[in-house]
Amino acid sequence: MKIITVVGARPQFIKAAAVSRALAGRQDCCEVMIHTGQHFDANMSDVFFQELQIPRPAYHLGVGGGTHGQNTGRMLEAIEAVLLEQRPDAVLVYGDTDSTLAGALAASKLHVPVVHVEAGLRSFNMRMPEEINRRLTDHVSSLLLTPNEQGILNLAAEGINGPHVMNVGDVMYDAALHFGAAAEQSSSILEQLQLAPSAYWLATIHRQENTDDPVRLQRIFEGLGRAPVAVVLPLHPRTRKRMTEMAISLPANVNIVEPLGYIDMVMLEKHAALIVTDSGGVQKEAYFHRVPCLTLRDETEWLELLDMGWNRLAPPMGEDFLKAFDVAYGKGAEDRQPYGTGQASQAVIEAILTLRRGQ
Repeated sequence: MKIITVVGARPQFIKAAAVSRALAGRQDCCEVMIHTGQHFDANMSDVFFQELQIPRPAYHLGVGGGTHGQNTGRMLEAIEAVLLEQRPDAVLVYGDTDSTLAGALAASKLHVPVVHVEAGLRSFNMRMPEEINRRLTDHVSSLLLTPNEQGILNLAAEGINGPHVMNVGDVMYDAALHFGAAAEQSSSILEQLQLAPSAYWLATIHRQENTDDPVRLQRIFEGLGRAPVAVVLPLHPRTRKRMTEMAISLPANVNIVEPLGYIDMVMLEKHAALIVTDSGGVQKEAYFHRVPCLTLRDETEWLELLDMGWNRLAPPMGEDFLKAFDVAYGKGAEDRQPYGTGQASQAVIEAILTLRRGQ
């Protein structure tokens, strides 16, 4: 069975690493990978393929750096050409990026089954490009594989249900288990940055809603400036550009570093006292490593993390936003695992094989 995998951004590389590793040992599947180029910076792309041992993409489309409309349109055209050449049995897409939507649209218009891993997530905020991408992708997918039970409920509320909707668990949990141990053995990032475990906060900022609003972005840095310890901020290229354009001032305790590879990032996550982020994936990674998380958004797709007390929302324009940084954060109140047992990748493959069997 020939499967074409479409990736383009950091979270997708991590998810693909887990599934591709499981696919590699099988005789009944052949994977062809397309990298759209959505993350084109070497620190955001090439290093992940090296560290995560992902097969080099058979196609690198080189599409990136434009607007959402420009990127999606160019990707759609280029992916369609690859699909016409390769004639796959299924197209596998991950998450909610422009690459996800372009891959899903190209495949569905050619009547190639679309498999959406991480289906069913909803923020219910249609101003987020990611929310538009994930909703549209779900509605053209032949197989919808959710990471949790909430995804099943969200899809049912939109009239999407049946045997083609499955909770397979979270492939990012698979990756966290595999690479968490590797990070302890191979990463020296704590020594490089002269950090002691549990003596720093880790922050990531990249969402358009935060980076493109100067007031919102300035408030985020004001909040980080209230941290009682040093804050390590691996700086996304878009955030760096916006900070320069807006002349955003940097608090003295915030230490900017270049974007990191996955292994070093995992090491920083595992040993942080608190993670402050607007990333959907990093929220979960914080929980996987049992580190409290403060989320710089008005909402989150991962409601179970709020319910368990491991994650707290801090809307940057909220009245009590700055006070959120003054709280002494401890471990979450509940320690269950809503994302499966670390075998999601195998479940994804078994689900894909049902397409071939016509089940």
